[in-house]
Amino acid sequence: MSRQFHKDRSISAGFVCYTMFMEFLELVRRRQSVREYKPDPVPVEVLDRCFEAARRAPSACNSQPWSFIAITDPVLVKELADRAFSGIYSLNSFARNAPVIIVVITERSRYSAYLGGYFRGTRYNLIDVGIAVEHFILQATYEGLGTCWIGWFNERAVHKMLNIPSRCKIDILITAGYPAFPDIREKKRRTLDEIRKYNRF
Repeated sequence: MSRQFHKDRSISAGFVCYTMFMEFLELVRRRQSVREYKPDPVPVEVLDRCFEAARRAPSACNSQPWSFIAITDPVLVKELADRAFSGIYSLNSFARNAPVIIVVITERSRYSAYLGGYFRGTRYNLIDVGIAVEHFILQATYEGLGTCWIGWFNERAVHKMLNIPSRCKIDILITAGYPAFPDIREKKRRTLDEIRKYNRF
């Protein structure tokens, strides 16, 4: 095989990687918290691709400490939203109009990950769930869905309505659906120079 072939293949691979990198950054740019949705239902096959993306997320000691419940029935969505986002949690009552609410259950890490986290003072299962949820959300964005990651809700009410055992921790709810407005907002973020250093603090 000629040296020129190796060179050409390297250039081609580099171009493909560069293109994919730019496409991924565009996907990240398009991800935003969506609070207004069209009433259109989300097909199960679309949601399953999002769950597949979450399933493939890495986790400490391969614990995979997550499971998901997708609420897609419009009547149940409204009932869940009424219970989860009433009173002091009403800030997130927009969820009543979402076609889908995803309940994210945080499960226990494997003992080795739990033990390591105990000595490090780190909840590895929360980190793992965060990675899985972001996988879900990025795939949802790729599918044309809008999502909103919600951490402020009445957890006890969610447990009771869905018959989720009390030992299961629910740290996150996600609303999902097709955005009512397609515009991408400008996001305020710290500059790259503010967050990135090389080799030393």
